[in-house]
Amino acid sequence: MRSRPLNATGLGSKSFENDKTVILSPRLQLDFDCPTHHHFSITFSAEATLPRSWSCPTCWAPAVRSDGVREAPEPLKAVRTPWDMLRERRSVAELEEILAERLALLRAGAIGPGVYTPIAPRRRNAG
Repeated sequence: MRSRPLNATGLGSKSFENDKTVILSPRLQLDFDCPTHHHFSITFSAEATLPRSWSCPTCWAPAVRSDGVREAPEPLKAVRTPWDMLRERRSVAELEEILAERLALLRAGAIGPGVYTPIAPRRRNAG
């Protein structure tokens, strides 16, 4: 049997409590300007860490704060070359030893562009 108070209200979809007794947390409104001259404001909690940039809701360009606070420039990341990555794994002595081994195989004809190594045919499973 249905209960009368739940008629046409939907379970949990509406609150019958008013907002007069609700105390909101302190808020701060920040203004932003985007490069295409859009100006907008976003409300933040006073306790929140304030961002230095925000995406413009109109054109999605990165907008900066109107109060003059700018992003700190990101430190430049050093470019790692393949040689640097190799040197992280091997010492120069190890690399010279590997080079000597490969050169010996190349001179003996075991490896190189003219060496043909047949691939073993696959066996079919009988089943």
